[in-house]
Amino acid sequence: MRTTAVLFERPGKLSVRSLSLQEPANGDVVVETLVSGVSTGTEKLLFEGKMPSFPGMGYPLVPGYESVGRVLEAGPGSGRKAGELVFVPGASCFKDAAGLFGSTAQHLVVPGSRVHQVPQDLEEEAALLALAATAYHAVRRASGPIQLVIGHGVLGRLIARIILAIGAAPPLVWETNPSRFDGAEGYRVIDPSTDAEIRFQGVVDASGSLDAIDVAVGRMEKQGELVLAGFYGKRVGFEFAPAFMREISLTISAEFRPADIDGVLALIAQRRLSLKGLITHHASPANAEEAYHTAFTNPDCLKMVIDWRRAA
Repeated sequence: MRTTAVLFERPGKLSVRSLSLQEPANGDVVVETLVSGVSTGTEKLLFEGKMPSFPGMGYPLVPGYESVGRVLEAGPGSGRKAGELVFVPGASCFKDAAGLFGSTAQHLVVPGSRVHQVPQDLEEEAALLALAATAYHAVRRASGPIQLVIGHGVLGRLIARIILAIGAAPPLVWETNPSRFDGAEGYRVIDPSTDAEIRFQGVVDASGSLDAIDVAVGRMEKQGELVLAGFYGKRVGFEFAPAFMREISLTISAEFRPADIDGVLALIAQRRLSLKGLITHHASPANAEEAYHTAFTNPDCLKMVIDWRRAA
């Protein structure tokens, strides 16, 4: 079996080419991918060669952990059925490339226990489930109410939406890029420089910016909590004195878990959470190099997806 896949040949070098797939086992499914999301955090670090080393990481590698597709074949022990729409949070199914993440390919072989069945009407928006589950995990990691979200990219928007979906008070969102001020539904987005008097007890950073940490600490109330929901790629530091005087608690929110995806799907099923309006750009696999450049550098691009339905 072979498939077309996006491949990071080495840091800074992207190609789209045919790769050999492992043969499916009894518990596996073969998935035909509809779309694959491009991560502007993890995948950018991988592309630039700045990702800290993880077991199984190496080049060439197939990126991606945000794919949605239909089950073509289901092994008898997979627990899945042909025709199901599923979210694939990564795969490791290539004979000639590393698959630390591995889902940005036209066809995938994945254990049935790893994929998540999603409603048929969700379709390409299901590619956002990884980010939505990351947001859900960050909200659940906070020990108290979240009053401030830093960053109004897709992750920040999803955190704000999930806060509202669970019935909590609307957070304030900080954003410094005017092109990202719009799109708020039920909460406010402001430039942090416009009101220096507000103080916060619970803060989540969704920007991934190291510079945001000191700014946030300086605006927190005593014994406040700062949750880091981004992936920073290097040493994280902050001025100790302001944090010391306020007795700040620092919480790290790591990768999402299957239960977080289930939680997001439950909110969607209850019509308390929507994933609409977040995918802003589509590209065919043939234009993948340009698509990744746009996703990594264009602030107007909230979410880029590689559309395998447009594969030649």
